[in-house]
Amino acid sequence: MSDSLPARALPNAVVGLVGTATVLGLLYFGRDVLIPITLAFIFSFLIAPFVRSLRRIGLGQTASVLTGVLLVTAALLMIGAVMISQVSRLGASLPRYQDTIAAKVEALDSLTRGTIGSLGGPAGQLIEHFTQDVPGTPLEARPGLPGASRTPVPVEIHEPALKPLQLLGKIIASVWPPLEMAGIVFIVLIFVLLEHEALRDRFIRLAGGADLRATTIAVNDAGERLSRFFISQFAVNACTGIAIWIGLSVIGLSQALLWGTMTAVLRFIPYVGFWMSAFCATLLAAAIDPGWSLALMTFGWFLVVDIIVAQTIEPKLYGHTTGLSPLSVVVAAIFWSAIWGPVGLVLSTPLTLCLVVAGRYIRALKVLEIMFGELPALTMPQNFYQRILSGDAHEIVASAKRYMQHKSLAAYCDGVLAPALHLAHFDLKDNAITPEEEVKVSTAVIAVIEALSGDPKWWKRRKSASALAGVGIGRQLRDSRISATGEWQGSFDVPAGSLVLTVGLSGQFDELATEILVRVLREQKIDARSTSMEELDDPPPPDASPELVSIVCLVSIDPLNDREKMDQAIRRFREDLPHCKQFAVLLPSPFENPDLRECRFEQADHVSHSFEDALQSCVKALQGKGA
Repeated sequence: MSDSLPARALPNAVVGLVGTATVLGLLYFGRDVLIPITLAFIFSFLIAPFVRSLRRIGLGQTASVLTGVLLVTAALLMIGAVMISQVSRLGASLPRYQDTIAAKVEALDSLTRGTIGSLGGPAGQLIEHFTQDVPGTPLEARPGLPGASRTPVPVEIHEPALKPLQLLGKIIASVWPPLEMAGIVFIVLIFVLLEHEALRDRFIRLAGGADLRATTIAVNDAGERLSRFFISQFAVNACTGIAIWIGLSVIGLSQALLWGTMTAVLRFIPYVGFWMSAFCATLLAAAIDPGWSLALMTFGWFLVVDIIVAQTIEPKLYGHTTGLSPLSVVVAAIFWSAIWGPVGLVLSTPLTLCLVVAGRYIRALKVLEIMFGELPALTMPQNFYQRILSGDAHEIVASAKRYMQHKSLAAYCDGVLAPALHLAHFDLKDNAITPEEEVKVSTAVIAVIEALSGDPKWWKRRKSASALAGVGIGRQLRDSRISATGEWQGSFDVPAGSLVLTVGLSGQFDELATEILVRVLREQKIDARSTSMEELDDPPPPDASPELVSIVCLVSIDPLNDREKMDQAIRRFREDLPHCKQFAVLLPSPFENPDLRECRFEQADHVSHSFEDALQSCVKALQGKGA
C-alpha cells in the first residue's frame, strides 16, 4: 500500500506542474487578448451598480448601458486631456528651472563628495544635460561631472523632413495600439453589461452545475466584493487627488492639478503609486524653489494626506473589503506585473480577489484562500498550541494581551486557552508528544497563565516544569500562587459568605481547570480558593469556618464520565455546607462530546459550561447575598 502512494502521487504532481505551466503560458502569450477582456469585466463591476440604478428609475437596458459607458468614456477623456495639457505646460516651463536644478545638483554633489556627479547611465546623462550649459558656470569649475576635463564637441544629426503621408503614418502607428485596446475594451464592456445576467448564468452552469447553491453564492460574493471595492477605491482616490490639488495650490506649486490627477490615477497601483506621484511633485518643487522649503512642504502635504487617508478613512470606509492579506497584495502585484506589465500591476488586486473568493467556495481552489486570504491559516487555539510546542511563551502572552484589550480573561480562557489545552490532552493520550515537548508545553502554559493572571515576574518562573503526565501543571500553578498568598491561599479574617471554594473532581486536567477558574475569579476581586476531593479528608485549616464559604464550584472537564463523582460531591457538600450554593462547572472538549443534554445534574443550583458563565454566576450570587 505504501509503495502505491508515491506511484500515484508522482503522476498527480506532474499533471499539476504541467497544468500550472499551461495556465501561465496562456496568461503570458495571450495577454493581448486577455488584457482588454479583463479590463472590460473590471469596468463592468464599476458601472453595473449605476446601470442598475438607471434601470430602476425606468430607463431601458440598452439606454442605461450606453449612458453608463458614455459617462465612463467622458471621465477618462477628461482625465487624459487634463494630464496631456498639464504635462505640455510642465515641459515648456522646465528650461526656466535649469539654473535652480544645476545649483542644487552642485550642492548635493559637494555634500556627497562627487557621488552625484559620477553617476553613469541615464541618471548621469540627465544631470549632465541640466548642468553643462548654465550661464556663468564654466564646465571646468564642476569637478566630478562627466566631461569636466575636456571640451565637448556638439554633433547634430538631422533626419530628412518627412512627407505628409509619412508623418501621418507615424502618428497613426503611435496612437493605434492604445486606441485599438480602448476600442476592444469598450465594445466588450457594452456587451458584458447588456448580457450581464446571461453571462452570470452561463458561468454558474460552467463552473458548478453540480452544486448550484455554492457556485451562485461564490459568484454573487465576488461581484459584490469587487463592486464595493472599486466604487470605494474610486471615491477615495478621487477625494485624495482633490485634496492634493487643493493643498499644492495653497502651497504655491505649479501644475497642482497635474499632481492631483496623477495621484488619483496612480493610487490604483497598490502601495507605490501614491509615492510615485509624491516623488515627482517633490522633485518639481525642488527645481522651482532655490531653497528647500517648497519641496519639504510638498512632501509633507503628501505625507499628511496619506496618513489621513490610508490610516483613518480607508479602514473605516471599506476596511478589509478585498479579503486579501497585505503580503498577498504585494506578491500579486509582482506576479501580474511580470505577466501583463503595467496593466497587470493595476489589475493585480481585483484579479487576486477573484481567485481568493473562488477558493472560499470551490474546494479544489481552497489553497488560494489559505495562501492569499486575510483569514488566519490556523485558529487561535491551534496557534496557541503550536507556539507552546515551540516553547514561545512571550509571543503567546503578547497575542493574549492584544486579545484581552477588548475581551476578558474568562473569554480568552474559553475561546483560546481551554481548547488549546484539550489539543495537548489529545496528543498526550495518543503518545504523540515527546518528553522534551511535554516539558516545553508545561513550562509555556505555566508562564502564560501566570502572566495573564497578573504575575509581574512570570518570565523568571522558569522552573524545571514536569511533563503533562507528571506532577501536573495545575498543582504547580497552585503552589506558585500559595507561595505568594500564604499556606491557606489567604487570610480567614474575612466576612462570612465571601469565599468561593473551587474543587476539581479528578485528574490533573480537572486540577488545571480549577486553578484557571480561581485566577479568573480572583481577577474580578472574588476571594476564590481551590482544593481537591482528596484534600477534603484532611483536617480543616485553623481559624477556618464553614460560614465563610458562600459558593462551591465543582469542576470537571469530562462530565459524561464524571457523572457519578459529580453527584456524590454535590450530596457531600449538601451535608457539610448546607448553606452554600452548589455550582457544576462543566468544561468538556469542544472537539468531542459537545452534547451535554445528558449531563443535567438537577441537584446543582447552577450548571455552567464556560469560565465566563461561571464567573457571571458567582458575581450574581455574591451580589444577591450582599443585597
